[in-house]
Amino acid sequence: MRSQPTDQYSSASPKPDGQLLQKTLKEGAVECISRHRLRDFTPLQLSLLMLTLLFLAAIWSSTQGAYPINVGELLQGKLTEQAQLVFTEIRLPRILLSVFIGAALGLSGALLQANLRNPLADPQIIGVSSGAAVAVGLCMLFNVSSIGNYGLYILPIAAFLGGISVCAFMLMIAQGHRGFDPAQLILIGVAFNAIAAAAIGMVQYLSDDQQLRSFAFWMLGSLSGAQWWQVVILSSILMIGVVVALHHRRGLDLLALGETEAEYAGINTRTLKTHSIIVVALMVGVSVAFSGIIGFVGLVIPHFIRLVLGASQTFLIPLSVLLGSLFLVVADTAARTIVSPEELPIGILTSLIGGPFFLWLLVKRGRSL
Repeated sequence: MRSQPTDQYSSASPKPDGQLLQKTLKEGAVECISRHRLRDFTPLQLSLLMLTLLFLAAIWSSTQGAYPINVGELLQGKLTEQAQLVFTEIRLPRILLSVFIGAALGLSGALLQANLRNPLADPQIIGVSSGAAVAVGLCMLFNVSSIGNYGLYILPIAAFLGGISVCAFMLMIAQGHRGFDPAQLILIGVAFNAIAAAAIGMVQYLSDDQQLRSFAFWMLGSLSGAQWWQVVILSSILMIGVVVALHHRRGLDLLALGETEAEYAGINTRTLKTHSIIVVALMVGVSVAFSGIIGFVGLVIPHFIRLVLGASQTFLIPLSVLLGSLFLVVADTAARTIVSPEELPIGILTSLIGGPFFLWLLVKRGRSL
């Protein structure tokens, strides 16, 4: 004979009092909140959140510096003539350039890590930064930037051409019948970076004190020379990079399973890798040309998103763009305010901020890659 189900709170088991029930509900709510994860949000929701934070950071950044700007006057459009000049000709192009450079470096890191199937791949591995540094060093050594009325444009052009040339030469060597072999491309990148380091050392050895100081400051990165024409060029190239990345997001997800598996699923891996490397070279080349070498953004931003949200390119691509922008806006604002009216090289701050945070993240997540 089946026994009848007994009430949970029968006479044999006393009912909990009100305080105990309230405590139990409170602990359950805290546990529920603590288990809440960012991956419960959709990519659109997270993108809107990051856009909001980026907008607030940009407003805050525009009011900071040697010449203070009142945030209320800025939002109401009641700036003085001098404050308006500082905002439109100095602060705003610099903030926008930091937004686009951070986005370009973050997206480049995400694309390279997906194509090379290496979560620690960095945009510098394809030789763009090294080639740009060698070209700029030679221009400074021979005072090319002081020739004619276009000296302001010579260094960015030289940096871009040097970076793209080295990258193209590397890709020609790494090219195989199925595209770029990830392991071979990394090894070639290490070799080219070593050669470039020797060339940079020779340039520094032959430079005088002023040339050496200028070259060292450029190597550490700076956004102090931001111009509107740079913002227009970089934003156009970044738009192309985002479109290419979103177009190939499914292929990048399948590529994580291996090239053979991706090809069985109908993905042309050769075209995928070729398009990705080309847009990475363009974005990093223009970024280095306008700001110098800013390390760590392309490494830590996509890797952080991967550890927190997973490896889906649906999350990685838009959030690498937005978080890279936010990170560089904050870093650049700190670089020009910490020792105001002087300015710290932004490359130092990106490493100081990103390095310890990256180590903490790896330790917290059990060093899982």
